[in-house]
Amino acid sequence: MSTVIYPSPIFGPVHSRRLGISLGINLQPADGKVCSFDCIYCECGFNADRRPKLKRPSREEVAAALEHQLKKMHDEGQHPDVLTFAGNGEPTSHPHFPEIIDDTIALRNRYCPQAKVSVLSNSTYICKPSVHDALMKVDNNILKLDTVDPIYINKVDRPTGHYDVKEIVGNLKTFNGHVIIQTMFMKGTSQGESVDNTSDTFVLPWIEAVKAIRPREVMVYTIDRETPDHDLLKATREELDSIRDRVIAAGIPCTASY
Repeated sequence: MSTVIYPSPIFGPVHSRRLGISLGINLQPADGKVCSFDCIYCECGFNADRRPKLKRPSREEVAAALEHQLKKMHDEGQHPDVLTFAGNGEPTSHPHFPEIIDDTIALRNRYCPQAKVSVLSNSTYICKPSVHDALMKVDNNILKLDTVDPIYINKVDRPTGHYDVKEIVGNLKTFNGHVIIQTMFMKGTSQGESVDNTSDTFVLPWIEAVKAIRPREVMVYTIDRETPDHDLLKATREELDSIRDRVIAAGIPCTASY
């Protein structure tokens, strides 16, 4: 069972494969996981195994903790490349997410104006106008789209509420390019069934959806840490490179993280 549960509301800085030196902002409780997905590959474990007893941090607590850490880093001559909303579940589910984004941008401008503000989201709340507007303000609006196959989504991402991938793709289009698509590719099995999404059966329809969304960039990656489902396997470097090259051939910048 995976045991990576992040402090709240601030953790790090850590080195991100995709973003550089990242100061993490966790809007979920420090003792558990709150997420609208229950991914079989989540480094924080399964939702049922990580039920929190503590509350989410308030808007005021997030701002105070972030300012304390940014001032400390500034005084020590450290400068983060990015302030990243991630942690123990879906950040956009916080009831004051839009206001927290405004606070974070103001603090970034004061203490580390060169740093980017990034949000890692599973896209489940982007239909809310307030969340959409907030994501339009951040530098790196990184939204998940692991596949366009509903059966695969229910088997691997396991949404805890309503999730219609056609609606999600439609909502992703409304960012008008101010979005980075992030996709997990992997192999192996779960409960005896294949979860390999590296074949043309999955990749070709996904590329068509990406072309329709017209994102600024695509990030493809694979498993890097312990997963709660232990029968999962990394996609190979060759497989990720092939997918990356096909996205680039479609005219969209793409990076691969191994």
